[in-house]
Amino acid sequence: MELDFLVNIASQFKPDRQILEVQEFGNGNINKTFRVSLDASEERYFILQRINTQVFSQPELVMQNMRVFCDRAPENLQKINLEPDRRWEIPSILLTQKGQEYWRDREGGFWRAIRFIEGQTYDIITNSQQAKEVGYGLGLFHTLLSNIPCEELADTLEGFHILPRYLEQYDRILEKTSPSTTAEVKYTLQFVENRRHWATILEDAKQLGKLPLRPIHGDPKVNNVMMDASTGQAIAMVDLDTIKPGLVHYDIGDCLRSGCNLLGEETENWDEVSFNTDLCQAILQGYLSMAQSFLTENDYAYLYDSIRAIAFELGLRFFSDYLAGNVYFKVKYPEHNLNRAMVQFKLVESIERQESIIRDLIQECLSDN
Repeated sequence: MELDFLVNIASQFKPDRQILEVQEFGNGNINKTFRVSLDASEERYFILQRINTQVFSQPELVMQNMRVFCDRAPENLQKINLEPDRRWEIPSILLTQKGQEYWRDREGGFWRAIRFIEGQTYDIITNSQQAKEVGYGLGLFHTLLSNIPCEELADTLEGFHILPRYLEQYDRILEKTSPSTTAEVKYTLQFVENRRHWATILEDAKQLGKLPLRPIHGDPKVNNVMMDASTGQAIAMVDLDTIKPGLVHYDIGDCLRSGCNLLGEETENWDEVSFNTDLCQAILQGYLSMAQSFLTENDYAYLYDSIRAIAFELGLRFFSDYLAGNVYFKVKYPEHNLNRAMVQFKLVESIERQESIIRDLIQECLSDN
C-alpha cells in the first residue's frame, strides 16, 4: 500500500497529531496491521488495522463485540486483586473525527484504530516461567469476560472452531479436487480419515449440556499474549477480532497447542515436532491460578480433548486451504499450507502418545489450585 494512502487513513483517527511513519506490524495471517508513529511526547503510537472482510463479513459486529469487552472489562478488573507489582492493560478503540469506531475507504476497505500497548510478544515459548505467564494472561482475560452474557456478543464467525463443520468443508473440497500423490499429501489424507471418529467430542459435550457457551477470545495463540519487556509478566491479550460466544476449551486448547510446540507453526522439520508436557503444565498452572473460580468438573474432564481437537482442527483447516488453492490463509509459497498442516498433525500424534501424562498433569494442576 502506498504511504500517502496509509497516512490519509491514519489521519482519520488522529487528526490533531502529525503522522511521522506508518509501518507494517506483526505477522498475522488474516488482517493487515500497521503501527502509526506520531509527533507526540505521550501516546507516540497507535495500531491501525484493515479488517479482512472476506473472513469477517460483518466487521461492524467485530467492533460491537470489542466494544462490549472494552466497556465491561475495566470494572471487572477492579474486582480482581492483582499482585502489587502487576499491571494489566485493556485495549481501547480510537474514534474517527466523526466519532465512529471505524473508517471505510473509497474501495470499501474497513479500518479501525486501537491504542498501542507497549510490550513484547513471542511466537515460541522458551521457558516454563514464560509459559506460566501465558497461561496467567489467558486465565485473567477469561475472568474479565466471564460475567458478560453471551447474548451481548454477536457470533462473528459462525462455525469457528466447530470441528465437525471443518470436516464437512474438507469433504466438499476433496470431492472437487484431485490431490497430488506426494508422500506428504498421502500422509495428511490418511491422518484425517483415522481421526474422524472422535472429531465431534467437544460439540457432543456442548449439545449434552456438559460444556456451556461462554465469551472467549477465539485466537489465544501465545503471540497474542502481550508481555512486559522488563518484567516478563503478561500484561494484555491482543488481537480481539474473534471475541464471541464459544467454549473456553477452544481457547485453552489453542493456547496449549501453540505454546507447547517448541519448533513453532512454520517449521519444516515435521518429524521433530513434539508436544512439550513441561510447558503444558506451566501454562495450565498459570491459567488455573486465575480461572478456577468459574471452571466446572466437566470443564476439567475435557481439557485433554481440547488440546488434541484444536491442533487437529487447525491442521485440517490448513490442509483444506491447500487443497482449495490457498484462498484463506496468507502463504509465501504453494505448499505453505500443506507444510503447516503437517506440523499440526505431527503435534497431534505427539499429544496422543502422551495422553496419560497430559491427563495426569491436568489432575496435578487441579490439586495444586
